[in-house]
Amino acid sequence: MDHDLLKANFSRYTDLSPFELTAVCAFYKLKQIAKGEYLLRKGEICRFEGFVLKGCFRVFTIDEEGNERILYFAAEDWWIMEIDSFLNQTGSELNVQAIEDSSILYISWADKERLYREVPKMERLFRIMSQTAIVAWQRRLIRNHTMSAEQRYYQFLTAYPEVAVRLTNKQIASYLGITPEFVSKIRKKRLTHKK
Repeated sequence: MDHDLLKANFSRYTDLSPFELTAVCAFYKLKQIAKGEYLLRKGEICRFEGFVLKGCFRVFTIDEEGNERILYFAAEDWWIMEIDSFLNQTGSELNVQAIEDSSILYISWADKERLYREVPKMERLFRIMSQTAIVAWQRRLIRNHTMSAEQRYYQFLTAYPEVAVRLTNKQIASYLGITPEFVSKIRKKRLTHKK
């Protein structure tokens, strides 16, 4: 099994030796997920922390009116889970669904706890990764409260160009909290300006 992408991800955050990297990667198992398949549905307990090797996922909830609200996307070299459910082993508030044929490397809650004991540097690594994720969430909240819908759209395209081209107008709109029609309007306007 190829763990090169996972090893590179870990190496960005900590100085694991080649032996430690190999030992850590042995905890992760491969899973293939077909387009449209759910990794997790609301109410289920999230029993995995996943690292995306190939493909793309959406993590979302559905509001009382039946509208889908996408919290985030996860493509290659990104982590995916429902953190509250995973850490507390309680029912998930979110759904995790593949939007392309995908594959992940995943670790169970019990194996992650064992990993922390056997390779102590991993606790520091995941603390740093968690802090990085919290900063990203905070920046997104600030953008949602201070930027116009059009500004948020262009910021999304700039920050995640490789993901944006893989998504539908509806998916982007759900993530940004705007209507698909508004996304279509912005895209048309953008194309007009490029000519």
